[in-house]
Amino acid sequence: MTNALTPELYWTVLTAGVASILWIPYILQRIRELGPIEAFRDPLHEVPTKAPWALRAKNAHLNMVENLLVFAVLAVTIQIVGGGTAATAIAAPLFFATRAAHYVIYSLGLPWIRTPMFLIGFGCQITLLLAILSRA
Repeated sequence: MTNALTPELYWTVLTAGVASILWIPYILQRIRELGPIEAFRDPLHEVPTKAPWALRAKNAHLNMVENLLVFAVLAVTIQIVGGGTAATAIAAPLFFATRAAHYVIYSLGLPWIRTPMFLIGFGCQITLLLAILSRA
């Protein structure tokens, strides 16, 4: 049995794809700082990075993974209950865009722009949640 890929799931998959590679800049910076052998000897990152952007990138990646989990559960539930709406179809690519922008902006250290991106992404999650709850 094959189900059509809804916009909500499509954009969730793209967000997961981006999230799956966002660790790379941080790790490359660790290898650059410590060398490949020492970088791999420090799996718990006990040696602090000398590049503030790298720590911000690591934190932005973790934040994206945390928020992706919530969004993915909501997107899968939308698929299961057939609760997609025009609003949820718009919220899904908007979530992707704001989460990608949040990573870049967070890494650059621009908190006044980072917070609105986070809040817009959160609004996208609420949009899906409300669409699901309206079917209950």
